[in-house]
Amino acid sequence: MVGTPTEFDTVLDVCEHKHRRIVLAALVDQQQSVPINDLTKAIVKRTAGQTVTEIQTALHHAHLPKLEAAGLVEYDSERQLAESTAQLNRGVPHLSAILSIDPELATPLNV
Repeated sequence: MVGTPTEFDTVLDVCEHKHRRIVLAALVDQQQSVPINDLTKAIVKRTAGQTVTEIQTALHHAHLPKLEAAGLVEYDSERQLAESTAQLNRGVPHLSAILSIDPELATPLNV
């Protein structure tokens, strides 16, 4: 996943937003498909200032499509499920280093 500077830049870019970091951490922790409602709950627990509806809308229209375009997540909008890709799983050590900077993500998310 992080074999070239361009790929590493992509990972840094998608990890820029806290909601995307939470989604990636949850998917790495779960190692299975995660319902959007569970991802929303994980975000609500770790952030303030947005309603559940705002978070779900941002996930559906911005964050999950960006993670999918980067090749890190498969998002099934009809079934409302997100799943890590093989590309994300290969890059877990690099992603873990990035996520460990955020103290709220250093522990399992238990979504």
